[in-house]
Amino acid sequence: MAQANWAGNVRFGAQRVKTPSSVDEVRAVLASAGRVRALGSGHSFNLIADTDDTLLSTARLTAAPRIDAGARTVTVGAGMRYGELAPALEAEGWALANLASLPHISIAGAIATGTHGSGDTVGTLSSAVAALELVTPTGEVVTLRRGDRDFDGAVVSLGALGIVTEVTLDIEPTFAIRQRVYERLPLEVALAEFDVLMASAYSVSLFHRWDDPDVIDQVWTKARGDEAPRLPGDIAEATEQVHMLAGVTPEATTPQLGERGAWLDRLAHFKLSHTPSNGAELQSELLVPRTHAVGAIEAVRALADEVAPLVQVMEIRSMRADDLWLSPASGHDAIGLHFTWHQRQAEVEAVVAKLEKALEPWGARPHWGKLTRLDADMLRSVWPRLGDFAELARRFDPEGKLRNPFLDRVLAAAG
Repeated sequence: MAQANWAGNVRFGAQRVKTPSSVDEVRAVLASAGRVRALGSGHSFNLIADTDDTLLSTARLTAAPRIDAGARTVTVGAGMRYGELAPALEAEGWALANLASLPHISIAGAIATGTHGSGDTVGTLSSAVAALELVTPTGEVVTLRRGDRDFDGAVVSLGALGIVTEVTLDIEPTFAIRQRVYERLPLEVALAEFDVLMASAYSVSLFHRWDDPDVIDQVWTKARGDEAPRLPGDIAEATEQVHMLAGVTPEATTPQLGERGAWLDRLAHFKLSHTPSNGAELQSELLVPRTHAVGAIEAVRALADEVAPLVQVMEIRSMRADDLWLSPASGHDAIGLHFTWHQRQAEVEAVVAKLEKALEPWGARPHWGKLTRLDADMLRSVWPRLGDFAELARRFDPEGKLRNPFLDRVLAAAG
């Protein structure tokens, strides 16, 4: 029985957990339960999946991948993890354009919360969705395809519309990646040459531990092709495998020393075979329009004295704009400011509130699966389609069977 999320900071209040393995079993759970919430791999850090009634785990909704080479898509069970789908695609000569830091996350859970990877020219994981099959609270099986009326509102759904049972994703021919890590880039240089820096490879991540506020500790680059990235400033390339967290051995991280390797072994930061990240942590993330990146980072810098004692590392990544209503990149290219914190919940929540307030002028959007205060004014101001989403949720779930306090606050913010 799922009693807690992955980090252990959320204890689920569910009376029961059901693990259906088919559409008919999903329909049976919805018919027999009161309130229901879907649970993926448990990598959310807030109460988005919590319920006092029935948790519906997607862990057994893992239908084998079905590749449509002509359409360049793959259809897969919603509960499958990205790290399990990737080898199946690679074996047939196909790839996903993007992966998140962790390959351990479930596909449906990741897209429902707007999870993303990195890359100036690469969309979020949600933007790769070509179609969804879901079971509504009344038991109706609905398929939504890109271009359909409700599709753009249904991908990043927060679990508000139904239980997703299958997902169809865009794929492309397999490709190779060379990953390299560079150390100690002056923050002043990073901000002055920010666009050049983030465009220096297919995917770029900046890691800042804030023990020295004026230095970016590591720059992780993932390049397609054989040329090494050309980074601004005088920065040294790491000569041995490293971890982005201080004092943590790098066995769990993907190869970094410039060796050519398949996309699935380089795009994620961590290996599927190892426990992801540090485990004992909390996470929050704020995503700002690309045009406001430098101002937002400087706003974080102004709070460095409060951030530094609590943070393990902050990661900065980029993503291409999309049209999904609740996506972090909806309507504009975006930059993610992701914080991995020590597990000191009350202190972290206080600093997260200050960060959200400081970044409001820069149009910051909170990640739906991370720690956030869910401020109503903030939500209304940064998601113009929030009202449309609330109407969509009411239409798919008029009796509120999928609601919980987290979702109630989001929908209430829409007015």
